Amino acid sequence: MNRKLLSLYGLKWNPFGPELPSEALHLSPEIERFGWRVEQALVRDGGFALIVGDSGLGKSVALRSIAQRLERITNLRVGAIAHPQSNLGDFYLELGELFGLALKVGSRWNGFKSLRERWIAHIESSSMRAVLLIDEAQEMSIAALNELRLMISARFDSKLLLSVILCGDRRLLEKLQREELLPLGSRIRLRMVLEPLTPDQLRERLDHLLDSAGAPQLMTPELKSILCNHAHGNSRVLVNFASELLAHAAQQEITTLDEKLYFDLYQERGGKTPAKPKNAR
Repeated sequence: MNRKLLSLYGLKWNPFGPELPSEALHLSPEIERFGWRVEQALVRDGGFALIVGDSGLGKSVALRSIAQRLERITNLRVGAIAHPQSNLGDFYLELGELFGLALKVGSRWNGFKSLRERWIAHIESSSMRAVLLIDEAQEMSIAALNELRLMISARFDSKLLLSVILCGDRRLLEKLQREELLPLGSRIRLRMVLEPLTPDQLRERLDHLLDSAGAPQLMTPELKSILCNHAHGNSRVLVNFASELLAHAAQQEITTLDEKLYFDLYQERGGKTPAKPKNAR
C-alpha cells in the first residue's frame, strides 16, 4: 500500500492485504481452543491432528496461529510445508530440508531410515520434539501420506517421534476415508472442521481487521452489514469485497466507505460481485 493511501485513511497497513501482521489475525474461540489442545496434548504425546474447511473459512489463519504458538515452546522444532509434493522422492527432499537431513532420493528406504534414526538419536539425546504443519494436504499422494504415518513412530509405536497437523479442504476428508489410509485416519487425535461463518461472525472479523489497522471508522455500519450479509459466510469473499471498495474509494479520494460506494461500484459492473472460491459450498 502506498503512502498516499496510508495517509488518506490513517492506516498502519492494508487491512485487506494478503500479508497481515500477527495482531491483525482474528482467532475465533474454536481456533483458540484447538490451538490450546495442540499445544497441551498433541505436541506432548505426538500423533496427527486435522484441520478441514473450504477455501476462505480460516484454515491458513488457524495454521499460522498454531505455528506462532508452538514456536514459543523450547526444545520444539516446527517445520511447515505450504504445498506438499505429491511425488514421494520430492516429498522426502522437502522434509530433509526442513529438519536438516541430507536425504537421497534414489533410495526410499535409506531416506526413511536416515530420517527416522536422526530423529531417534536427537530425541534421546536432547528431548527435542518435532512438529510438521502441512497446508493443502489434500494434494498429497496416498503413498506420501502412508509414509508419513510410518515416519511418525518407531520401535513398534512405543515412541511417537513426530506431531503432524494436516490442513486441507474437504477432499482431504474424502481421501482419508479410502481403505489404504484407514490406519492413518485412526491415528488422528484432534479434529477441527471449519464451517461457513454467520454474518455476525464475519462482522467480528471485519471490525477486528479495521481496528487493528487503526481505522475503525473507515466503513459505515450499514456498509459493514451489507458486506457481511452478501459474503456467503466466507472470509475471503468478504475481504475481496472490502479490498475492491477500498481501492475504488482511494482512486476518488473518498475518506469514508459507505453503502452508496458499494452500490455505485457494483452497478458499474452490472451487479457482479466477487465470486465464492471454487470449492466453497
